[in-house]
Amino acid sequence: MDLVLRGARVADGTGGPSYRADVGVHEGRIAVIGRDRRVPPGRVTVDADGLVLAPGFIDMHAHSDLALLRDPDHGAKAAQGVTLEVLGQDGLSYAPVDDRTLEGVSAAIAGWNGDTAGTGDSGGIGLTRGAGPDWRTVGEYLDRLDRGFGGRGIAVNAAYLVPQGTVRAQVLGWADRPATPAELDRMRALVAEGLADGAVGMSSGLTYTPGMYADDAELTELCRVVASYGGYYCPHHRSYGRGALAAYAETVALARRSGCALHLAHATMNFPENAGRAGELLALLDTALADGADLTLDTYPYTAGCTTLAALLPGWAHEGGPDALLARLADPVAAGRIRHALEVTGSDGCHGVPVDWSAVEVSGVGDPALAGAHVGRRLDGWETARQLLLADRLGTAVLQHVGHEDNVRAIMRHPAHTGGSDGILQGAKPHPRAYGTFPHYLGRYVRELGVLGLEECVAHLSGRPAARLRLPDRGLVREGYRADLVLFDPETVAAGSTYERPRRLPYGIPHVLIDGRFVIRDGRRTDVLAGRSVRRTPIALSPRAR
Repeated sequence: MDLVLRGARVADGTGGPSYRADVGVHEGRIAVIGRDRRVPPGRVTVDADGLVLAPGFIDMHAHSDLALLRDPDHGAKAAQGVTLEVLGQDGLSYAPVDDRTLEGVSAAIAGWNGDTAGTGDSGGIGLTRGAGPDWRTVGEYLDRLDRGFGGRGIAVNAAYLVPQGTVRAQVLGWADRPATPAELDRMRALVAEGLADGAVGMSSGLTYTPGMYADDAELTELCRVVASYGGYYCPHHRSYGRGALAAYAETVALARRSGCALHLAHATMNFPENAGRAGELLALLDTALADGADLTLDTYPYTAGCTTLAALLPGWAHEGGPDALLARLADPVAAGRIRHALEVTGSDGCHGVPVDWSAVEVSGVGDPALAGAHVGRRLDGWETARQLLLADRLGTAVLQHVGHEDNVRAIMRHPAHTGGSDGILQGAKPHPRAYGTFPHYLGRYVRELGVLGLEECVAHLSGRPAARLRLPDRGLVREGYRADLVLFDPETVAAGSTYERPRRLPYGIPHVLIDGRFVIRDGRRTDVLAGRSVRRTPIALSPRAR
C-alpha cells in the first residue's frame, strides 16, 4: 500500500451519511476502504482523525485556460481542494482556432485570462520558448495540457468545453447575421471535431459576442451534434437581469428540442429586478426535470459577479471584432449611442438593465500603468469607463455588485446544483471566488449558516459534477476509483479570500491528492504536477449530426 489515511470521517460524495474508516491508496487509486477492518500499513501513513475525507472537488465553471499553462503552482485552486476544473467556458476560449480567430478571441477575453504569451510548449517551467499558443485544435490544446511543464503535467486536472462563440468567430468572423447553410455545416464539423478530440460538451456566452449573434435555430443544430456525442450544453444565458426567466426557459426548450443534456452556467438571479425571485427559477427547473429533462446547474456562493468591462456594452457595438469596438468608442457619435444603450435602454451586454456605475468596481487592468488610478475603485460614470476601455484596449476586468443573498442560498439548495467558481485569476484585485469558493461553501454555508448539510455539500462539489461529466471513476470515495481526494477540518475550513484581500488562501484544508500524490501536504503546496486533461470517450457520430 502506498498510502494509508487513518481514522478519517469519510463523506463519500453520494450525499449519504459519513462514516469513520481507514482508506488505503495504491498506484493512484483507492485500493481499500476499511470500515470494519484495519487497512494494512502503507509506505506513508496520515493520521486523519478529526478530518473529513472527501472526493476532490470539481470546479464546474473555471477560467484557468491559460493559467494552468503559466503557473505550475496554481495554488488558487489546488489549495481549495479542487482536483478538476472545467475550462472553455462562456463560449470563448483558445481552441479550435485559426490564426485570425486566435488574435480576436485573445483580445476579447484578455480581461479574463491575460495575454497568451508564455503558453507555448517550452519544454520547461521557464517557458523560454513559444511566445504564444502552439495549438489550434481542441485535441492539440488537450495534448498541451497533458505535457504541462517540462512534460510533467499541470497542477490540477482539466476538462474542456468547445466554445461556441470561438467556433462562430472562426467561421463567420464577428458578423451579426445568421449563418448560411454552408457556414452552419462548418460550425457543426468544428464542434464534432472538438468532441471527438475529447471535449465534454459545448459552452455559449449569449451576452458575449460573437456567440450572442447565434439564434436558437443555429444553437439547436450545434446542440444536436453535442447530444450525438453524449456531451452537454453549458450556456451563459442571454440575461441574468431583465428577462432572466425567459432566458432560462429559452435554453431549457432548446435542450429539449435538440435532445442535449443541459448544465446552466452560474445560475444566478441578479439585479434589482430579480430580488427574491429564485423560487420562480427553481419552479421552472423542477417542471423541466419532472418532464424528463437532463438538467444540472452551477453557482458560486457570492453576490457579486465578475466579467470584462467591455462585456457590458451592447452587442452591436462589438460587431467586426475588438478593433471595430475600439473605433466606435473613439468616435463621439458612436460612443453616444453606446452610452444611451447602457444608461437609458439597458444593453444586452448588461442583461437589459440600465447600468448602475456605482455597482461596477474595477478588479484588474491589462496595462499595469493604469492599475493605481483604477483598480479597486467604483466607476463614476460613462466617460471614466470609456476612457479606461480605450486606454486599456478592452483589457479591463470588473466586479458587478448586483446579486442577492437570498437568491444565492435558495439556488444552492437545489438537488441539481453543483459548485463552480467562475474564477477569474487575472487582475490586481480579482473576485474572491477564484480563491475561496469551495471552502466558503463548507465554512460559511455548512458550518456557520446550516444552509447545506456537510455530506450534501460535499456531493454538490464532487459526486454530482462527476456524474454530469460522466466520469466513471472520479467523484466518489469508492474502491477502484482514482485517488483524487481532499482532507479538511470541518471546524476550521473557511475561505481566506475577501473582497479586500482576494488572493488569500483558505484555512483548514491540510491535504489534497491527485492520483494518490500530494498536491497539498500539511497545508503547503508541493512540487507535484499530477494534473492531466480529462477527456470524454466519444461515441459514434450519428448520420443526422454529420
